Amino acid sequence: MNDLRYNPNLIQRSVQRVAALRPSAWLLSYTLHHLDPPVYRLTGGSTTLTSLLSGLPIITLVTTGAKSGQPRAVPLIAIPHEGDLFIIASNWGGQNHPAWYYNLKAHPECAVEVNGRSHPYTAHELSGDAKTTVWQTAVRLYPGYAAYKQRTTRSIPVFKLLAVSC
Repeated sequence: MNDLRYNPNLIQRSVQRVAALRPSAWLLSYTLHHLDPPVYRLTGGSTTLTSLLSGLPIITLVTTGAKSGQPRAVPLIAIPHEGDLFIIASNWGGQNHPAWYYNLKAHPECAVEVNGRSHPYTAHELSGDAKTTVWQTAVRLYPGYAAYKQRTTRSIPVFKLLAVSC
């Protein structure tokens, strides 16, 4: 996915550091998912509040609800690595997996929206060396992941998103 941009300035890198702190992560986990969609719509799908504030490459992941069967959209940090796209189920370092994790486990077919365009993908959870390699890339992109890993006792899942040919 060539549409992803990542070049945070000094202020955005500072926002990233603050966002990784436990109190900030707690607050943001309850607020950003309400604030990102309106900004995404207002900008015609070109950006989210999270991306503006942090400088991180943000996608909107659209899954099918594991229980409801309804579409569910959530903004996430995208991890571009060696031409592929990955997402991390960190849930801000919480003790439970995020809801979208269960959605992908039940229905791995999903869509990724970037810059107002939607692309179909299939999600595959990584393990072993592949997971470790992508995790290291993710921590370089957003050091907050390391703080999240320290806060939780669970293993944080990493998914590779494979583009579906149309």
